Amino acid sequence: MVLNEIDSKQFRDMVRVATHRIGKNAEFVNSLNVFPVPDGDTGTNMNLTIESGARAVSENPSSNVSDLTESLAKGMLMGARGNSGVITSQLFRGFYKATQGMKTLTAQELANAFSNGVATAYKAVMKPVEGTILTVARVAAQEGASKANDTDDVTEVMKAVVEGAKKALRSTPDLLPVLKQVGVVDSGGQGLLFIYEGFLEGLLGENFADQYQPDETEMDEMINAMHHQSSVQSQLATQDIKNGYCTEIMVDLNADVPNKKKFDLEEFRKHLSGLGDSLLAVSDGEIAKVHVHTEHPGDVFKYGSQFGQLGKIKIDNMRIQHESIVDQDAEQQESVNFAVIAVASGNGIRKLFESEGVNRIISGGQTMNPSTQDFIDAIKKSGAKKAIVLPNNGNIVMAAKQAAEVSDIPVGIVPSKTISQGLTAMLSFNPDASVDDNVEAMSEDLDTVVSGEVTQATRDTEIDDVEIHKNDYLGIIDGNIKVDNADLIKTTTEMIEKMLDEDSEIITIMYGRDASEDEAQQVVEALEASHDDLEFEIHDGGQPVYHFLVSVE
Repeated sequence: MVLNEIDSKQFRDMVRVATHRIGKNAEFVNSLNVFPVPDGDTGTNMNLTIESGARAVSENPSSNVSDLTESLAKGMLMGARGNSGVITSQLFRGFYKATQGMKTLTAQELANAFSNGVATAYKAVMKPVEGTILTVARVAAQEGASKANDTDDVTEVMKAVVEGAKKALRSTPDLLPVLKQVGVVDSGGQGLLFIYEGFLEGLLGENFADQYQPDETEMDEMINAMHHQSSVQSQLATQDIKNGYCTEIMVDLNADVPNKKKFDLEEFRKHLSGLGDSLLAVSDGEIAKVHVHTEHPGDVFKYGSQFGQLGKIKIDNMRIQHESIVDQDAEQQESVNFAVIAVASGNGIRKLFESEGVNRIISGGQTMNPSTQDFIDAIKKSGAKKAIVLPNNGNIVMAAKQAAEVSDIPVGIVPSKTISQGLTAMLSFNPDASVDDNVEAMSEDLDTVVSGEVTQATRDTEIDDVEIHKNDYLGIIDGNIKVDNADLIKTTTEMIEKMLDEDSEIITIMYGRDASEDEAQQVVEALEASHDDLEFEIHDGGQPVYHFLVSVE
């Protein structure tokens, strides 16, 4: 049967099933990350991004497809996290722009929308790299456009888009050597394929039970009873929040899933209690609903999906929420002319930024990528007339730039990719200068510091001739893995040795939650034995993920 157009109901189904498909496979996409270190989680970021868009679509009652594509684009824009999430949101921003004013979509209009999405996404990336999600999107759109020249059937065009995405994904290791070296396809491209496959399944009418919504009154009342009052929250320190993500899921226990496990509520609760605290898990035999505070929402999703199909999911960053509560409870908000906003994690690092003049800190970084909306909220709460943002992580820069584009005040982005670069850039901040002049001066300082990070490997692999073993310590210099060693002190010392040159003078070491001041001192002592001309500074950064953050100036 030929389908000549997509109406609003069919488009809703496409979005719904695509959201389900990427959510179901987010952990698999995460596993394709090239670097064997804990990072921003491509699958999780893409899942949260499209879930935000899907929520906006579900709240729009319009019968015009163009109104729904607009809601999808705006929702994804505000929920975009990480580079993969931002690029995905840009693909659908272009998709929306090509569908304005359309009640339905024909085969040609569908193909044009995908093509315009690709053009928009390529423009959004400063230096597009082939072998990534961009390649998958481009080839998929090309295949869809070619098919639209031969048929009026929208399902045939969507099939061609999916086949093009599959073909392009298989080619990514040939276009990006690091992918071939590690033996994986591009994670963002794989995530996009899952989204497009979901579109096709939704268009073909695959039967997913995502629409079922049980009575949530009892669960919501229990959750509300657990929330603390503002006066109590304001007496807590943000860094004292052990499990920072308020995570909620619903599981359709009647749905068939591969390797489905038998559901037992008590065992279900027992396992989830090991993933966090403030746990509530209820079930009526058909639906299970979970509320838990955890540091790893993906683990909750993965576990719940073994018993049925995940429906509604929700994640809130409680650290950011807590900061908002503290601000409100103080009943005052200092209005500044020029605000500097930085992304950081770890109480010590936050204090370092504040001591250098940063007005607002967004909790985040590696494994916690702030969304576009998080940046917009921070900019508004600053009360400033203009602002500078320091992302301090390469995977966050695009979300920050996207926020700057829609901000009501002039906002400049200094593309700092590490905490060390961010702290160094602050030395050149001039509150009396313009946004553009500050961006130029602060950006020039980024190359004056060499950044080092020490973390643990999450798997065995080999990158750039460095043989990596799971659980070994990795020394990463300006984003490149240079050292692998089972000993933390030796790894850090060797990494710093590789960071030095004849002009090096000051070494700053920030130890994290999983390291100690004594271990940092051991590193200093090892280096002082052969470098009596260097000056060392040690700070308690308190950061997660990285045992040590190091800067050499």
